[in-house]
Amino acid sequence: MTLDVSSAILQRRATKHFDAAHIMPEKDLETILGLARRMPTAFNIQNWRFVALKDPELRKQVRAVSWDQAQVTDASALIVLCADIKAWEKSPERYWENAPDAVREYMVGAIDQYYRGREQVQRDEGMRSCGMAAAAIMLVAESMGYGTCPMDGFDFDAVGKLINLPEDHEIVMFVAIGKAASAPKPSGAALPVSEIMIENRF
Repeated sequence: MTLDVSSAILQRRATKHFDAAHIMPEKDLETILGLARRMPTAFNIQNWRFVALKDPELRKQVRAVSWDQAQVTDASALIVLCADIKAWEKSPERYWENAPDAVREYMVGAIDQYYRGREQVQRDEGMRSCGMAAAAIMLVAESMGYGTCPMDGFDFDAVGKLINLPEDHEIVMFVAIGKAASAPKPSGAALPVSEIMIENRF
């Protein structure tokens, strides 16, 4: 039985202790990542890359440069979300291959005009895309009965070397997925709506 989106959002907490003996069926991971790749990206450039770490020895090495956090090795799946910063210039016509010729030509030109020479924009776009994908991964997993933990407590450069990260990619975060070994801690205090929702202007 799966949860609806609202229930998944309200129920999700960061899982710190996973059942290390649990094995996730491959089809479950395929479902989670398959839905995450349907999240939006600007110009449909699909600039996220999901690196699923399945090698136990590699996981141990990653844990060693991740403050020895147990989630890295104990979760059923560990996904390293990376941004392909140069996705915009890698055969961009394929992002619109099913569109009419005129639309495809227009979009390819718009992609080039928007990103070329704007390195900060290219990076920011990757961060946005991976952030939306990470949220989808966590909510889909939650709806399927899995716990998740978003993580950035690790040595980004060291992990990049361990996974052979291409020079034009950047690691954004981890998402650990698995069966919780203990109940997550209660949610922290939520800021009042009046502090975080602004109407029109600050």
